[in-house]
This record gives sequence, structure tokens and C-alpha cells, in this order.
Amino acid sequence: MLTQDAPQHSTKANLSGANDDVSDQDPKRKLDDLDAKLTAYKAGRKVDKAHQEEHYSQANIAWRMVTEMVAGLGIGFGIGFGLDVLLGTKPFLMVVFALLGVAAGIKVMLRTAKEVQASMSPGASGTGPGGGAGKSPGEGDEDSARATGADEGKKHGD
Repeated sequence: MLTQDAPQHSTKANLSGANDDVSDQDPKRKLDDLDAKLTAYKAGRKVDKAHQEEHYSQANIAWRMVTEMVAGLGIGFGIGFGLDVLLGTKPFLMVVFALLGVAAGIKVMLRTAKEVQASMSPGASGTGPGGGAGKSPGEGDEDSARATGADEGKKHGD
């Protein structure tokens, strides 16, 4: 029976000719050297996180708008098709509701674009869905308009 024995050499080859104590420390030194090289590489390769996050955010907004548009179309188409099947008016209601779905999708897209624009404008507080930008306190709010009108009436009525 032929058997092949494994070679009887050590896997810890010491090419520099130093003693075994140095070869035991060699992996530690290699790891330290590698760590220093990685740290230097990372320091030299600073990536602008703000630019990446901004780009990622814009892609998310674009996908959100596309999804809103397709969802509006799909829901309108589904409602129209369902009503057409129930009422036997194919394809009239399907077309009507698909168009209504597209209109609703566009409306939601425009609302999203307005929110994004308000949140990106300078001075946006980001507290609400619109970010609160471009409005002075109470401007454009029905409750505050009523309150302002009531206050003015009190001033003139005294």
C-alpha cells in the first residue's frame, strides 16, 4: 500500500534567519503594520458623507414620487375595473378611474415636491411636514387667520 506522508517542514518559515522568539512576535508586528496602513489609507480617503446622504436622499424622493404616481394609477385602474365588472360598463369606468388615479398621483407628487422644497430652503425648521419654511408665524394657517381677525375686531370694537 502506498501512503504519502506529509512533508515534515514547519509552516512558520522564518525567512529572515532570526530565532523563534522573533517569529512569534512577527504576526503581532504584521497586524500592527497592517492596522497603521489601513488607518493611513482611510485618513487619505475621506469621503464626503453629506454629499452621499444628499444624493441618497434625492434618490429616495424620486422613488417616492414614482411610487405615488404608479400607486394612484393602479388604485384608480383597480377601482374602475372592479366597478366595470360589477356594473357591466367595461371599459368606461376603468378609463375614468384610471385618469382620476393619475390625477391623484400627480397631486400627491406635487405635494411631496412642495414638502421637499420647503425642507431644503434656508431657514426651514423641519418641525412639520412642510418644514415651516417661507411662512411667518401664523401666515397661511386658517386657525391663526381666524384668531388674527378676532383680535382685530376686538381692537376696533373697543
